[in-house]
Amino acid sequence: MKTLYTAHADAVGGREGHVATDDKQVDFNLAGPGGNKKGTNPEQLFACGYAACFGSAVQHVAKLQKINLSGEVDVHADVTLNQDDNGFFIGVELNVSLPGLDAATAQKLVQEAHKVCPYSKATKGNIEVKLKVNNQSLKQAA
Repeated sequence: MKTLYTAHADAVGGREGHVATDDKQVDFNLAGPGGNKKGTNPEQLFACGYAACFGSAVQHVAKLQKINLSGEVDVHADVTLNQDDNGFFIGVELNVSLPGLDAATAQKLVQEAHKVCPYSKATKGNIEVKLKVNNQSLKQAA
């Protein structure tokens, strides 16, 4: 294994506290979803990270498969905070916009990206991740 990068962050005060990276590129006050306090929340941060990572995975797979992407890959991530009898959990829906690709190619590309994306690997078997391409649900998502 070759380590490419390690991120360092601190969170103080939980969901109503503060987060920052050691280089201060990320430096936010936190606030619970739907509250009056100004700040972001962990679900928003997770959605941003997953969307960016998945977009890079799509670009990587497209390059490997010599698929020409017209324009930038746009990934919209919805991260939901849920609660059931066992406690809290999150769910994710990723909608990848790939204009200019036929539906079959676009769906195959997104399915392959889901296999290599580090966030997808980290969440596999832990949370439900729904995949969409150009607002159309994929038949099989894991």
